[in-house]
Amino acid sequence: MIKPLNLALTAALAATLSLPVAADIQQDLQNICTIVKNNDKSELRKKMRDVRQDYNLKLGDYYAGITCDNMSLIRHAMSNGAVDTGEYLIKSMTRSELSEPEADGQTLEKWAEANGHLKSPIGIALVDRLNTN
Repeated sequence: MIKPLNLALTAALAATLSLPVAADIQQDLQNICTIVKNNDKSELRKKMRDVRQDYNLKLGDYYAGITCDNMSLIRHAMSNGAVDTGEYLIKSMTRSELSEPEADGQTLEKWAEANGHLKSPIGIALVDRLNTN
């Protein structure tokens, strides 16, 4: 389930878009949690492409405003073993975005380590991405 866009993201969207468009993006991203959980990389790629084309937003622009079962998209992918979508999300974000603490104050890497996901394929992809020069 998608969480309503947080206040900062809504303000950022409102600065560049009209408010009805911010509501439209929420509707467009409505099923992204299901797509990630089902490990449907092609549908995720299509969804992200549509958002990029329709709203001129990259994943990093709206990532923090989405939660799935009280987790970020990448954490949701890790928890559900959705390797293809998890790796695609990681590749779609910058290293600095991946290094930022999430809503609970933990970085993805620290969370993955604490929850036993660091040695999973998604965890390995995350560490590789963070350590790439």
